[in-house]
Amino acid sequence: MRPWFTTEQLAPDTWVISEYRHWEETHCYLLIGTDRALLIDTGLGICNIYDEVCKLTDKPVTAVATHIHWDHIGGHKYFPDFYAHEAELPWLQGEFPLSIQTVREMVLDRCEAPEDFDVSTYTMFQGTPTRVLKGGEILDLGGRTLQVFHTPGHAPGHLCFWEAARGDLYTGDLVYLDTLFAYYPSTDPEAYLTSLEVIAALPARRVFPAHHALDVPPDLPAQMRDALRRLKEEGKLHHGAGTFQYDGWGIWL
Repeated sequence: MRPWFTTEQLAPDTWVISEYRHWEETHCYLLIGTDRALLIDTGLGICNIYDEVCKLTDKPVTAVATHIHWDHIGGHKYFPDFYAHEAELPWLQGEFPLSIQTVREMVLDRCEAPEDFDVSTYTMFQGTPTRVLKGGEILDLGGRTLQVFHTPGHAPGHLCFWEAARGDLYTGDLVYLDTLFAYYPSTDPEAYLTSLEVIAALPARRVFPAHHALDVPPDLPAQMRDALRRLKEEGKLHHGAGTFQYDGWGIWL
């Protein structure tokens, strides 16, 4: 059986750690500076992502969540130093709007789980971040910096990370090649468009999503922005409007 984690080097100091054995195909990104490293998302928590990170760096590591959904914070339990957005702090204290049984079913859904994995012991991560983000912060890793953008829509405290010096944009669940989810009660289709307006204006050379294919066209945020603009003009940018399919992606409202 193939390993749970697949690791790929994107640059001498940048790695993606992927979980391809679950249908969500979650990607976590390790960015290494001269002083410390940043891990953007920590995956499902089925296997120990900290062990993978230790193979790649001996720098102190801070974990940061693009948002507090179970498939992005499962490995946070291995990183006592982590950041999160203020809008989702209640979710980190046990107020996540899905039951643990529902989450466990989603963890197992279309999952090639390790033989020793017992889903009945799976729990949602809870904890207190060492730093609360609001958007607009600059994260300095030593020799490289990232700007934090608050990009709600998929989740109220969703964050994107922009490394201007390289033109690298880490988009979490805001932008990826597949069906975007904006139908949950905790999502906001109008805010989704507002966030895309901001992100699409960045001169990105590379776009790194949290799920599925890694070869995302740099103009995908602009494509999505334009599509959601049209949906708004047509009075369809709201919950219950349905699923709309485009070239390589769609959105479920």
